Amino acid sequence: MIFGVIGVGSMGKNHVRVLTEIKKVDNVVVYDVDLNRARDVAEMYEVDVVSSEDELLQKVDAVSVCSPTALHYSHIRKCVEAGKHTFVEKPMVSSYEEGKKILEILKKRDVVFGVGHIERFNPIVGELHKLELEIKYIDVKRHNPTSGRIRDSTVIEDLMIHDIDVVFNVLFPDATDFKLSAAGNNDVVQVLVNLDSSVVSLSASRISSKKIRKIYIESYDMTVEGDYMTQELFIFKKPNVYQSINEGYRQENVMEKVLISKVEPLKVELKAFVDAIDKGIEFPVTAEQALKNLKICDLVRRSVA
Repeated sequence: MIFGVIGVGSMGKNHVRVLTEIKKVDNVVVYDVDLNRARDVAEMYEVDVVSSEDELLQKVDAVSVCSPTALHYSHIRKCVEAGKHTFVEKPMVSSYEEGKKILEILKKRDVVFGVGHIERFNPIVGELHKLELEIKYIDVKRHNPTSGRIRDSTVIEDLMIHDIDVVFNVLFPDATDFKLSAAGNNDVVQVLVNLDSSVVSLSASRISSKKIRKIYIESYDMTVEGDYMTQELFIFKKPNVYQSINEGYRQENVMEKVLISKVEPLKVELKAFVDAIDKGIEFPVTAEQALKNLKICDLVRRSVA
């Protein structure tokens, strides 16, 4: 299998690195509007470089689109219409309306399509799903120091969309009736969602002095704390018996650390996409789910406005 990468900025460069490590990928071909950058990355990982998108599509079986979000729609359309299996970094496209058009394009072509919502491949998400919690409260914090890497999207599409994906496609996949309110600006946003009998709090920032990637969940049976960066998950349970000491009461919670094999989520994600192509099956993060994420991002933006 020959894999192309369109756009070799910081994320695209990582895609090239990981793809060269996957056994089923025989070769990688890179293209970037900055040809010097493309040549540097190609030399670094000993892969091929081309000078146009058309030339790349003539050489490859599949494409990873890592260009700026504003270009995703045109790149996806061209790749899919050329019959190439297509993986695109999140957000899928710039708007919900563009996303609906992508779904229509995909109906006309028999290709594997996937969207890079990378936290879906973080092992703590799989462990949370296994717990089958009756969730009553969630608090997710995703805060970043200032970065010049992303210039064409707000903090909602840049950072918060990861947690929107996990909440609405993993933890509450069937939720349709919810109320959402938000406050913030392009760089800091706080969202509160009333979802059936549960409360969800999401916060995202691009001006933090500390990088935070944490999820906190409460149910009637237990409390769970997870860290996406360290890939650690802790479960706190109430004791079966409350101890009485001198006619007072002392409660000592039981804490468990979930045993997790740490992985590089990007490698798991891209390997899953290559395997989906090889087996002719659907990639776990579908275009429909990515479209749902864009719709909720729209709701958040409107509430902020």
